[in-house]
Amino acid sequence: MSQQGENPQSRINEEDRSTSSISPAMIGWGVAAAVLAIVSVTFNTSSMVLSAGWFAKGVAVLVGAILGWLGAMAGDAIRKFAHPDAVFTNGGILSLIWIKVFWAVGPQVLGLCVGVFFGCAIVLR
Repeated sequence: MSQQGENPQSRINEEDRSTSSISPAMIGWGVAAAVLAIVSVTFNTSSMVLSAGWFAKGVAVLVGAILGWLGAMAGDAIRKFAHPDAVFTNGGILSLIWIKVFWAVGPQVLGLCVGVFFGCAIVLR
């Protein structure tokens, strides 16, 4: 068999690209969702959480983490779609920094919080 014009290393690179479909950002937002769900159930002093058993709290953490991760991914998609190319401000450098930080993580954090709190509230209702 002749392998003229074919790079044998190209198959290895194609395999590496297909196996790395999970980005570090997805893992990071998943960990953040799990931590926020655990903290929100652990330190919540409302009667809804205090009257729930340990199994209901565990399911609330699980559902909250999953919905929080989905919310962060939806926020990331919205950020990629709506992120402005240029930012103009009259407020000075601090206003510019605030805008840059918001567009870096703002929509993901909003989606994360809404998803975690909504998921925990659904289970513990």
